[in-house]
Amino acid sequence: MHTVWKGAISFGLVHVPVKMFSATEDKDISMRMIHKECNTPLNFVRKCQHCEREVEWGEIAKGYEYEPGSFVLFEKDELERLTGEVTKEIKILDFVNLSDIDPVYFQKTYYLAPNETGAGAYNLLLEAMRQSGKIGIAKVSIRSKSSLAAIRIIDRCIAMETIFYPDEIRPVSHVPNLPETVNVNEKELTMAKMLIEQLSTAFEPEKYKDDYRAAVLEAIEQKISGRQVSVAPEPNRSNVIDLMAALQASLEAVSPVAPAPSPEPAAEVKPEKKPAKGKGKKSKEAALS
Repeated sequence: MHTVWKGAISFGLVHVPVKMFSATEDKDISMRMIHKECNTPLNFVRKCQHCEREVEWGEIAKGYEYEPGSFVLFEKDELERLTGEVTKEIKILDFVNLSDIDPVYFQKTYYLAPNETGAGAYNLLLEAMRQSGKIGIAKVSIRSKSSLAAIRIIDRCIAMETIFYPDEIRPVSHVPNLPETVNVNEKELTMAKMLIEQLSTAFEPEKYKDDYRAAVLEAIEQKISGRQVSVAPEPNRSNVIDLMAALQASLEAVSPVAPAPSPEPAAEVKPEKKPAKGKGKKSKEAALS
């Protein structure tokens, strides 16, 4: 793994020297822009529209447009001083319960490994957090960007999740067309909950695959080998208007197939007994007398 950051976790007066590694990797398939006429990759050109020439990196500053056409400029070292990048510190401010944080806050996960001299302090923090069941809320600066972070334990590793600040989360009230009140049909609600129950299972992340990436990789291989790229047709989907019928069909699709009931044995038909000879004649004579 490539080290993306070196510094220390601090809580109180305790410092834990650590190295940071990305816990995830981008699996998106990178494609370049190509000039179709000659198959040449196109490069990004830093061109000044006023000077009409390409600009070198050393000539570039960052600017904030506070009104149209007017900027305040910042050099890289100015921004680093403002963000506290030089401190290289993950400062834990509070310890909270993980369940208190809504998933909408989470951004990116990093693994933190002990530095060469920090194994003892690292193990102490890891075990203390494991036994307390708490996670730390910290401040950190990575690549000139200040962020909140959640410090938690994953297996035998201290992990850091960068999280959004509250003012970076858009309020739900800004979402258009949300219902004022929630009114549902009770029968439909019961069937919907039954469907949820049928589809409920333990989370097994390894069973979920990126179908789009697999299809693109297969298409790339086919193009390389000169085969024609074929795309499977989309399944026909009927526009189901009856919600109850859709729920019923969904339940039937996920419910285990019940064995067909075995046919009941046919009732035994006993042959009719014939009257003994002479008995029928006597009975007839008695009826006439």
